[in-house]
Amino acid sequence: MKTEHEVIDNFLPKEYFDELKKIVMSAGVPWYWTKKINKFHKEGEGDLSSYFTHALFNIRLDYIFSTHYHHFNQFYNYLNMKALIRMKLNLYPRTGTIEVHAPHIDYDYDHKGCIFSFNTCDGYTKLEDGTKIQSVENRALLFNPGIEHSSTSTTNAKGRVNININYL
Repeated sequence: MKTEHEVIDNFLPKEYFDELKKIVMSAGVPWYWTKKINKFHKEGEGDLSSYFTHALFNIRLDYIFSTHYHHFNQFYNYLNMKALIRMKLNLYPRTGTIEVHAPHIDYDYDHKGCIFSFNTCDGYTKLEDGTKIQSVENRALLFNPGIEHSSTSTTNAKGRVNININYL
């Protein structure tokens, strides 16, 4: 079964994209180490998988806890959001070989999702049907993240950097 999705290149206007990329790729964004890629990731002996995140917004919390959140407000318009569930930055460090992380769902109900890439690299998002969406600078993948998908690392860049947005 083919997973419904849409890929949009040059998703943001160049000026806005350049502004966000400058912020995300700067030393001004604190990144927090997360030793489990997702709740389905099985840690074991020899497992070195981990990544860094910066939570911009999470509806399950009663506050916005990132001072950088306001820079990303224009996504509301570009995605025609009615409500934001979660918005977080992801940084997957470079690895020697591409690591395909365990399949997962973001939330166990149908909703909309956007994985937006800040840099071009050989990392990708793998959808339930096996479709691979390459990480390309200023590319948006729109899909239902209530369906299984997997993230990956990268081998040809210092890291794979994207923003994950869950919304209605």
